[in-house]
Amino acid sequence: MRVARFTLFLCTALASGQALAEEAASADELAQDQIVVTGYAGTKTDTALTELPQPVKVITAEQYEAQGAISISDTVKYAAGVLANPYGRDTRVDGFNVRGIDALQFRDGMRDIFSYYASITSDPYNFSRVEIVRGPASVLFGQGSIGGIVNLVSKTPDFVTHGEVSAVYGSYDRKELLADVNYAVSDTLAVRGVGRLRDADTYVDHVPDDRVMFAPSIRWQPTPDTDVVLTGLYQEDDGGSTSQFLPIVGTFKPNPGAPGPLDRFTFVGKPGWDRYAGRSLQGMGSVTHDFSDAVRLSLKARYIDSDLEYFTHYTNSYSNPTDPYGPDHRTIGLYADASDARMNVFSTDNNLQFNFNTGANIEHKLLVGLDYSWNKVGKRYDGGLETIDLYDIDYDALLTYDPSGPFDEESQKQLGIYVQDQIRFFDRVSVVLGARRDRVTGSSGQKDNATTFRAGIIGEIGAGLSPFFSYTESFLPIAGSLTDVDGTIGDPFKPQTGKQFEAGIKWQPDPGTLVTITAFHIKERNRVLYGEGSSTTQSGELTTKGIEFEASHTLPGNFELLVNYGYNKLKSETNTDLDYLPRHIASIWSTKSFGLPGEAQLRLGAGVVYNGKRRSDGPAWNITTPSNTTVDALAEISWDDWRFAVNATNLFGNDYYASCLARGDCFMGAPRNVMATVGYRFR
Repeated sequence: MRVARFTLFLCTALASGQALAEEAASADELAQDQIVVTGYAGTKTDTALTELPQPVKVITAEQYEAQGAISISDTVKYAAGVLANPYGRDTRVDGFNVRGIDALQFRDGMRDIFSYYASITSDPYNFSRVEIVRGPASVLFGQGSIGGIVNLVSKTPDFVTHGEVSAVYGSYDRKELLADVNYAVSDTLAVRGVGRLRDADTYVDHVPDDRVMFAPSIRWQPTPDTDVVLTGLYQEDDGGSTSQFLPIVGTFKPNPGAPGPLDRFTFVGKPGWDRYAGRSLQGMGSVTHDFSDAVRLSLKARYIDSDLEYFTHYTNSYSNPTDPYGPDHRTIGLYADASDARMNVFSTDNNLQFNFNTGANIEHKLLVGLDYSWNKVGKRYDGGLETIDLYDIDYDALLTYDPSGPFDEESQKQLGIYVQDQIRFFDRVSVVLGARRDRVTGSSGQKDNATTFRAGIIGEIGAGLSPFFSYTESFLPIAGSLTDVDGTIGDPFKPQTGKQFEAGIKWQPDPGTLVTITAFHIKERNRVLYGEGSSTTQSGELTTKGIEFEASHTLPGNFELLVNYGYNKLKSETNTDLDYLPRHIASIWSTKSFGLPGEAQLRLGAGVVYNGKRRSDGPAWNITTPSNTTVDALAEISWDDWRFAVNATNLFGNDYYASCLARGDCFMGAPRNVMATVGYRFR
């Protein structure tokens, strides 16, 4: 059935196309006078990276595919100050920490995830690039995370017919077909279809990773000044959870009296019942119109409809984390949790850009905008608690549960008005000033209002050196209320807020090289803390400070080098029981191309990612997870229109723990994964 659906998708691909934002610049374009971000990153305007008073990381699809990325989390692991997969590879959600703080995910400049375990993960093949905006970013993006945001930029059609079809086979019986077809109907109309069909297992028994994804889109330019885009997405996942929440005792720490250590990839659920499976439908439209060289109007809106089943088991390693077993050192409590979730989101972002001068050498890009979002998330649950022999699980004896009855629904509306002025002096100094006013209302009657600001300056002082300084703020409303240990509901949560001061320098000695060094200081307030039972509180002030270094050097078609390092230190004025992330994160990635006989090209690539040790403190004990280092590799041959590639992640099969938490459980790092790809490209 899946093959039939995918065949239908391929047949209709020529009648579809476009996504939601401009394509990433090609390698040749990157070799021009400046490296330019097209679209949303940092300013929502077309702005050179060297004119932005903040570090913005742009990761092209070509780069993260070469690195063997199979999830959105994987795409960001070669970025300074970013921790990808902080709890190991998770087939349920994409996870990344920017500057030590969880980052929110956006798609084409609008937030697309409003609740955990209410939607399936995005597919990296559907995007042309991934952008990382570090630090608070509420002035332009509304409610956002304190550490930064990760913005996915969808593939978009152009007016040249081209495409590719690929087949992949890899570890754990991974089988995939991928297609990306762009068809220029005329000089003013183009369509594109992007699709994936995957049938795969994972390194955890009984956890599949199957997917059908198809993204049709269309682009119409009725006049040279007007650009209309319509896009859609159908995605269906049939998977499970690679996160099994195994107890620390028996994995990371020994379990005295047990027959031996647990297999670190032990499956603790019921085969055929445990699942993380869902369907996502999305539709978006955007219109851009240039009234003149001085005035541009941009309108866009998106609707998301998501359904999800999440049935899972996890051991009770929390009641007594230092000794979670019975007297026999084998039996342990096992929770079953079954949930149905549905999520509906409507978002729109609209702005006017005015380009004007206030003097012979003073240029302005003034952006005035209004955005609105509405989301409704409904969930219902069922579950229970059993006792099992964790070292010899009787899977057949496990009970099943079926959530039924009405959904418990929560909704939220946000209306924001923003203004930003980018001022360029003498084509050497750029100043960015911005302000925003938000109003957020929840279904419980909770209302929050916030005003946020940003200001930054960057200037070229010669030899390609551009020092910068910035101040940014962030605002994140939180649904729900404070809860006592006995379950008594208290006051509504206060919004989570953040402020950041940042200073650094960018160096671009030639068009293909960019080096950025940054120091930052973030203060965050009102993080939600989960205590005994179902009790919740909010933290006082959390301070994050650190430095980042990133360098990229590219010779188009021949050589690429990326070097990244991040250091951050978190400090709280209260005992927040936070799970502290590694202070040190470093990576290096490089590719080199060689000519072969018959006009073939060989490209070899290798990378190393280092995550430092991390400490988790709790009332029972303090746990330190050791540092880990993994190696990735690429070997690729291109000949005429054919491409043959082999990717390997964690090449040397390093066994490591991604995180062990003082609450009682551990998360395993993903083992070695190897994939072979055969692809055909055409024009």
